[in-house]
Amino acid sequence: MKRTKVIDALKGADLGKEINVKGWVRFHRSSKVVDFIALNDGSTINNIQIVVDPTVVEADTLKKITVGSCIGAIGTLVESKGKGQTFEIQCSSIEIYGLCPSDYPMQKKGQSFEYMRKYAHLRLRTNTFGAVFRIRHNLAMAIHKYFDEHGFYYFNTPLLTSSDAEGAGDMFQVTTLDIDHDKLKPTEEGKTDYSEDFFGRKVNLTVSGQLEGELGATALGAIYTFGPTFRAENSNTPRHLAEFWMIEPEIAFMDMPELMDLEEDFIKFCVKYALDHCPDDLAFLNKMIDKGLIERLQGILKEDFVRLPYTEGIKILEEAVKNGHQFDNPVYWGVDLASEHERFLVEQHFKRPVIMTDYPKDIKAFYMKINADDKTVQGTDVLFPQIGEIIGGSVREADYNKLLSEIGRRHIPMKDMWWYLDTRKYGSCPHAGFGLGFERLVLFVTGMQNIRDVIPFPRTPKSVDF
Repeated sequence: MKRTKVIDALKGADLGKEINVKGWVRFHRSSKVVDFIALNDGSTINNIQIVVDPTVVEADTLKKITVGSCIGAIGTLVESKGKGQTFEIQCSSIEIYGLCPSDYPMQKKGQSFEYMRKYAHLRLRTNTFGAVFRIRHNLAMAIHKYFDEHGFYYFNTPLLTSSDAEGAGDMFQVTTLDIDHDKLKPTEEGKTDYSEDFFGRKVNLTVSGQLEGELGATALGAIYTFGPTFRAENSNTPRHLAEFWMIEPEIAFMDMPELMDLEEDFIKFCVKYALDHCPDDLAFLNKMIDKGLIERLQGILKEDFVRLPYTEGIKILEEAVKNGHQFDNPVYWGVDLASEHERFLVEQHFKRPVIMTDYPKDIKAFYMKINADDKTVQGTDVLFPQIGEIIGGSVREADYNKLLSEIGRRHIPMKDMWWYLDTRKYGSCPHAGFGLGFERLVLFVTGMQNIRDVIPFPRTPKSVDF
């Protein structure tokens, strides 16, 4: 008999028919008259109730079925007489696939998220993480849907690279040589000799697909990347991961007003998609995790994002300090804003998302287009409540000589940049793009408080389990 998903059974499509459901036991209550088993197969936040007559299924079999056990149940889908569910299954037979012993780590209620991170391989079965990862899936679908409908091409950029897009230097090295291998030795200039390594040069995991994405934009007009990136920053915070997913669109012939419009439209589309496609999961998280979640998501759709130049933002923050507001980090023109600064602007001053623009050039990447004042760049950071920066974007410098000058000023090795400069040397065009950390989007939409809880298997300093 074909399996019926729990989500379909709960819709009552096969009312009065015999169906076969399979899944994991979330709850089992026994009595002499009847047994109630709550079954869930991961297709929905809601369980289907299996009503079992002990005279139909052997008592010894029923006793074995504990929370976490995997079973299949065949029975008739009927309207429920009890409270809390519309439909239930009057069971005629049960098949046990996998019993669950009493030391199952996910049995108890009220376990902390920190505790559950120790069991990332099992926490996926809980209500909270089931909801989070169904929403994550739908947000991924929204991203592909949005860009496909707006004429973008999905473009794959390399994970292995010899360049550092951000210039930060915090990258993971990839080598086929042993650390103590005698072939890994200094050259006459005192540098490490990689001639015997697989690629014959130093190679790292990518921190961004942007630079390669720009090449795609100059060929296809508009592209987007969506893949994993890696940063070797020793940051043990609720907002950082060593392995995370990035969405990076690049668009030819786009200026800064158009870029800001795209950023706002895109993120609103994703939020609305989640509200439309994940109502049950969001309702659960709104009840159990963040009681203001749905209202906050709906608020994102109602108002236009504020456009705020960096200089004006600094004035607002300095005025707040004068009026007695205390920040842990200093405020002055030229500082790279901390999350507390960004959240103050969004949550307390404007009370809606902010797109901050025109940052000092020295705190932004080398490829951003410098304004006429020679002090600021055409950068755009989208700042969100609860999160701070969720998108970072800019108009890219299209002039060969200006880009070459900035590369030289920052002492970026030319051996890594020749191919990137070629895009400005041969038929350059104005273009722009942005980067969105996928996990930060999922964090905002789910109301979770730690970024390690919105990716199935988090990679953080000293932690690479599973």
